[in-house]
Amino acid sequence: MTSEGLVEQLGLLGVFIAGATPWLEAITVIPVGILFGLNPTLTFLFAIAGNVLTVVLFAYLSSRILTWGARRRELKHGTQAPDPRGERARKIFDRYGIFGMAILGPLVIGTQFAAAVAVSFGVSPFKSSVVVSMGAALLGMVAGGITLGIIAL
Repeated sequence: MTSEGLVEQLGLLGVFIAGATPWLEAITVIPVGILFGLNPTLTFLFAIAGNVLTVVLFAYLSSRILTWGARRRELKHGTQAPDPRGERARKIFDRYGIFGMAILGPLVIGTQFAAAVAVSFGVSPFKSSVVVSMGAALLGMVAGGITLGIIAL
């Protein structure tokens, strides 16, 4: 194995890990990987794979965490007190739905948290994972395409 091959493999590992990191979204990781000279297709695939892994984890674990938090609040306050932030988030979710969350999520709160919020509003963890991951992939393709277009200039 050449040193260039090792550098590319380590770079792709870094892209995977960065793509899996909350708030360090694939839409930022993909352009950075491309600018560092990594293969654009592999950069896209590794960034999205890392992102999808954590989106699925957040979606499936969020229902348990949310149930635990609601039970804890109920024990502490005696009743389920309405959360003003939750009410605002609910209004936004009702207006734009899961597909709006898939597009706005990576830009506003991160894909992992978008999946968790969708699950908290009744979307199945599977559907939330699929739709939010597809939104991240779409935005990642757009970001990668813009980066490649700028490089070609």
